[in-house]
Amino acid sequence: MKVAIVHDELVRRGGAEQVVLDMHNAYPEADIYTLCYNPDKTYEEFKTAKIFTSWFQYIGKSEKLIKLLYFPFAILAMRSFNLKGYDIVLISTTHCGKFVRADKNASVVTYCHTPFRLAWRPFSYSIVKSSNLLIRNIFLFASRILRKLDLMAAKASDFYLTNSKEVKARIEKSYHPEKPVSIINPAAKLDNFYISMEDKDYYLVVSRLEDYKMVDLVVKSFNEMPDKKLIIVGTGSKEQELMALAGSNISFRKGQSAAQLARLYANCKALIFPQHEDYGITPLEAAASGRPVIAYGVGGVRETMVPYMGDSSKCTAVFFEEQSTSSLIAAIEKSEKLEFDPIFIRSHAKLFSAPNFIAKLTGFVNKVYKQKMATKLNSMVTETIETSGAKYQLELANTYAGKKVA
Repeated sequence: MKVAIVHDELVRRGGAEQVVLDMHNAYPEADIYTLCYNPDKTYEEFKTAKIFTSWFQYIGKSEKLIKLLYFPFAILAMRSFNLKGYDIVLISTTHCGKFVRADKNASVVTYCHTPFRLAWRPFSYSIVKSSNLLIRNIFLFASRILRKLDLMAAKASDFYLTNSKEVKARIEKSYHPEKPVSIINPAAKLDNFYISMEDKDYYLVVSRLEDYKMVDLVVKSFNEMPDKKLIIVGTGSKEQELMALAGSNISFRKGQSAAQLARLYANCKALIFPQHEDYGITPLEAAASGRPVIAYGVGGVRETMVPYMGDSSKCTAVFFEEQSTSSLIAAIEKSEKLEFDPIFIRSHAKLFSAPNFIAKLTGFVNKVYKQKMATKLNSMVTETIETSGAKYQLELANTYAGKKVA
């Protein structure tokens, strides 16, 4: 079975890129095709993979340039890939990965992290919501074009996989796939994390510093609690704004090594997770460190976390109901009165291990491949039988006519 792996772009360290790493570990001989690749910006493990980039590699090595030049250049660049000779094309995508051209004999299995937001949910972008009428209409016009193109490309997938129930419903609503969408929860790198017995004196945020991540909510909340320490790990377009907003009890870190990040997780009081995410890897990383999560209780955390329901020894998270400072502060204060069990929390995280993800993924792909081979074999047998039957009928007819069949 010859497998190709496709991903939108490899220019960051994020949850989608971790999924691709697990795909690579599942199929280490598979070729990886991507729009562009920056080895210094994404996970180091990709350096051992066989990666093919498009001509977009020369113009778009950063997230900002990819967004700026996405339409039409990123789409055209992805269309330039013509993947021939593969039995399985395994696509990881939110936007342009699905535009590759696969061999007509290949089975296309798409792991969709979410349908392209600009095409299907343009008002989830703050620039669309807050812009004047002219700018908003330009975005909405572009959104309509992208939606049509995205839907056309989505029809080329034979099977859909995704990360959560929420995204499954979104895929069904957007793409109307013929076959059921299957959920395979992404894995956290559990082996990178450990339980620490050191004293905990700070809370932690690990996030990209963008509007939708709601880190400003955490900063404002801790500004009202100057006696509590907060460490924020991450970079993004809101970095300077957040640093200017933060009080003296809040510090920022970036460029953390895996070991440094693991230590920060292991020794925090809790991870603060204020955003609505489709899935979310960082709560599982905290859980792998035996640390609880204080999370906005919607989206993916409802599938990965065990909320506090009266027994703190059998939970992994405290949920808050509103994205407001009062709701978050109340959840933090509640968590400080509880006794969490680090062993239980880490044991729960093991349900979302890389081996579990790989086993489910390869099981699904193997089933697809076997079904395809069975269909191909049945077709060959049917064709042989039909050919043999036609030849036998011809022999009978010629014999009846008194002719010798050669």
